[in-house]
Amino acid sequence: QVRLEESGGGSVQAGGSLRLSCAASGLSAYVMGWFRQAPGKEREFVTAISGSNRSTYYTASVKGRFTISRDNAKNTVYLQMNSLKPEDTAVYYCAASSRSSVIYTSEIRYDYWGQGTQVTVSS
Repeated sequence: QVRLEESGGGSVQAGGSLRLSCAASGLSAYVMGWFRQAPGKEREFVTAISGSNRSTYYTASVKGRFTISRDNAKNTVYLQMNSLKPEDTAVYYCAASSRSSVIYTSEIRYDYWGQGTQVTVSS
């Protein structure tokens, strides 16, 4: 059974940091990534990392502030979020693709999803 289990969400003041983790079990994912959904908005791509060459891709609004990393031995992906802003407030979802090593930003390219973890940034 495939499972993605997220942890590390919480509340922080603007300028603070949080680290999210996502542990995958039951699959070997080529690409693992993070999406987020703010209240009243559609879910959007944040970042992803491939398992082979560790290439990464970030959406423009988080570039330079967020860092994605991956421990293949633990089948776990991490999202270090620094300099958080109120507009980063959202439910963050871990996603995994077992079909391709190419990083896509569309959620339809991802096969498996975590349950989501809330990140709240106050001003």
